[in-house]
Amino acid sequence: MFTFDIVPGGTVRDVLRDGRRDIIDLVDRTYRLHEAGRTVNPDSYFLRFPEKPDSRIIALPAFLGPESGVAGIKWIASFPENTRSGAPRASAVLVLNDYETGYPVACLEAAAISSARTAASAALAARTLRPAGYQGSTIAVVGAGVIARNICDYLHAADCVPGSWLVHDLHEPSGQALVEHLRATGRAPAAFTTDLGEALAADTVVFATTALKPYVTTPFKPGQLVLHISLRDLAPEVVLAAQNILDDVDHCLKADTSPHLAEQATGSRDFVTGTLAGVLNGEVTPDAERPVVFSPFGLGVLDLAVGAFVLERARRDGTAIDIPDFFGETRRW
Repeated sequence: MFTFDIVPGGTVRDVLRDGRRDIIDLVDRTYRLHEAGRTVNPDSYFLRFPEKPDSRIIALPAFLGPESGVAGIKWIASFPENTRSGAPRASAVLVLNDYETGYPVACLEAAAISSARTAASAALAARTLRPAGYQGSTIAVVGAGVIARNICDYLHAADCVPGSWLVHDLHEPSGQALVEHLRATGRAPAAFTTDLGEALAADTVVFATTALKPYVTTPFKPGQLVLHISLRDLAPEVVLAAQNILDDVDHCLKADTSPHLAEQATGSRDFVTGTLAGVLNGEVTPDAERPVVFSPFGLGVLDLAVGAFVLERARRDGTAIDIPDFFGETRRW
């Protein structure tokens, strides 16, 4: 009851690297569990800073349901200016709680967990929303940071391997670094482009940027799949011209995401086609005559599911660090 473990970043990274296919399947199951109403996923809470409007720290509490017995919270900071010094934009911790007692049982380094669940979500959507596959097609990645690298790795794990990769980033050294990563790990040619328009014309476009406001104003074409992971790249008219698949409608339509701006522009949610879980369950079928945009807000239940997976593997392998006497009092009297 009173055990408490720390799982450091190196251990988290190793578990995730060796379990990408398992993580994709886990995200699939968790989406379906959430769609069935068997989880609790409250609104995220944003701590903002008046002098640093581009920075925030977000709390994502969640509960995976009585069967799992896992509750918890992710506390994740997004400070885009970190990238100027070469540091990652995001840092995070995840605290897991026992459902029976409420006591915390572990604290995990969670930037890697957050990145993995995001990437697995993108890969699951890529596999589901383009059932014809990727042979001979081009995937363009707009934004070349940690999230983008992880998405590419998870696309490989999901067997979403294109005929070629195209990378665009305003910071060319980052873009070239992702190109080199793809050349070293991928199974297809990769190239960097300074032309955003060239990237936007690809068969599949992945957005993994730090954009705060829309800058893409030209609608996509039928047959294109857009993995809109960074959520704020597309102008409302682009969203309205597409079939829109979200992870959770209420969560996604807030915080000035592109779908939220589309809702504000129209006063309606009629542009929302459905959720990814709805597609997975066969309840939603996107229209092939229109482009498809997947916009995931990011659900705390995914962090819990992946975090619990990492904790179980770390405990099994003896790489979780037990903290004796973490709790100051273990008896009422």
